[in-house]
Amino acid sequence: MSPTVCLTFDFDAISLWIARGQVTPGPVSRGEFGAYAIGRILDLLGRHSVPSTFFIPGHTLETYPAQCSAVAAAGHEIALHGYAHEPVSTLDRDAELAVNRRSAALIEELTGAPPAGHRTPSWDFTDNTIEILGELGVEYDSSLMGTDFEPYFARSGDFNDPDRAYRFGAASSIVELPVSWTLDDYPHLEYLRLPQGVMPGLQDADAMFERFLRDVRYMTETVPDGVVTVTLHPQVVGRGARMAALERFVVGCRALGVAFERCVDVARRFRPVLEGR
Repeated sequence: MSPTVCLTFDFDAISLWIARGQVTPGPVSRGEFGAYAIGRILDLLGRHSVPSTFFIPGHTLETYPAQCSAVAAAGHEIALHGYAHEPVSTLDRDAELAVNRRSAALIEELTGAPPAGHRTPSWDFTDNTIEILGELGVEYDSSLMGTDFEPYFARSGDFNDPDRAYRFGAASSIVELPVSWTLDDYPHLEYLRLPQGVMPGLQDADAMFERFLRDVRYMTETVPDGVVTVTLHPQVVGRGARMAALERFVVGCRALGVAFERCVDVARRFRPVLEGR
């Protein structure tokens, strides 16, 4: 196997701001920009023959059907990402199942097939998440951070008692493609006012992508069959000259001999490897 980059996009659009309770025209317009940027992102991916995975909330699928159809028509994967970007830690089992079932139906209606992949909004799980994904026939997740470049089987049944050692649950059949905040454009580039302070963002996009590229280079040198999962947001990376920086990153990855693949293809390639360990 060759070193791989999964270039992924969380097409949250307005749902991100709904989840934050920020529904006045200002923050909503920031979400709208994600839909505006989809065309230029698809153009870049097409020119460089980069297959990608788009994690799309059900709310976005219903609000921007033309843009989501364009993503699917270009051959990119569409995977689960909640309905309205709900933090799953706030949901009981029935609500979490209902949210994902509703969004899975929307994806199947668009693509003709049930979604193979899943990413939780805000990268968190509940005690029910793995079981729910299994019920829905999901093959892989991309929300956790237990490794950096090596896929693994996500666990279920972990138990935490603060007075004794952490107890690890059993490996599930869900392939985990690990993520990292260090490989996410949002904290690097996006300015956000929060109740507890400010996320300053607004860093130089080329500097961010150079850090990403250093991780890719390190992977090629130390884990030559590894995977780097990069998380981008159309409403963030799609703005102005940041797109040129993204293009330079794609070219830089190719210069390192790295292949770009959709998450579903990587998960299916790694499954027999993980099962054989």
